[in-house]
Amino acid sequence: MNTVTIPETDICVSRLIFGTASLFSAGGYARRQRVLEAAVENGFTHFDTAPYYGFGMAERDLGGILRKHPRLTVTTKVGLYAPGGEEQSSLSILLRKAGGRFVSALSKPDVDFGVRRAQLSLEGSLRRLVRDCIDLYMLHEPRFELLETDEWLKWLEITQTSGRIRHYGLALAGDRLLPFLRAKSPLTKLVQTFDSLENQEANILTAHGKPLQITFGYVSSARSNGNLTAARDLLLRALQRNAHGAIIVSTRQRERMNQYSQLFTLIK
Repeated sequence: MNTVTIPETDICVSRLIFGTASLFSAGGYARRQRVLEAAVENGFTHFDTAPYYGFGMAERDLGGILRKHPRLTVTTKVGLYAPGGEEQSSLSILLRKAGGRFVSALSKPDVDFGVRRAQLSLEGSLRRLVRDCIDLYMLHEPRFELLETDEWLKWLEITQTSGRIRHYGLALAGDRLLPFLRAKSPLTKLVQTFDSLENQEANILTAHGKPLQITFGYVSSARSNGNLTAARDLLLRALQRNAHGAIIVSTRQRERMNQYSQLFTLIK
């Protein structure tokens, strides 16, 4: 798989990043580990996760893979947390996810953009990921008007200087991103955002003189609009669109990993 240095960072990653938001639904622990190992075997070098994904289990699942393959890099996030905490059992997670279909409070994220909570969250993420340092540390869907930006910047800079994170930024959709861009927030030095081939939402970045760095959503957006174009063709076009950054993809089927890596034999 081709690699790229994410613009405005020194982080070299696979052009496709493996996202773990739906990993817990792949099955039991052994099956999830096989999915992650298949990603590594097919050239994925960077993984995207968050404390909220799998209610903490996604970070725990990644911990073993990152320990086994120390050259891999990782993104995790802060601000959205698992209802019930990030250390709960698989059974508790299953019950919460099932119950959340009827009572949303059981499964919706606990939102907290206080720095004190962030300090605890970072400790937890480092422990679950079995890492001393997070490569990319992202604020997870913050609202500009509710964020104490100066306090966050001070904490993030101190944490970066201490060597516990390498780069920091924002992971959010365009409607929440725009106020940060208008304010020329230093947090926009690194941005992970939703994009689609139909509407090209990430153009909000280029309109403000910023490159596309990490984008996602191409296949899911096409499907939601009734576009049945093969995922392979959608991703080839997405790689051309975000030609200098990386794209997050995900699957619960390890058999799909080879299809992702084969995309790069089709790029001229």
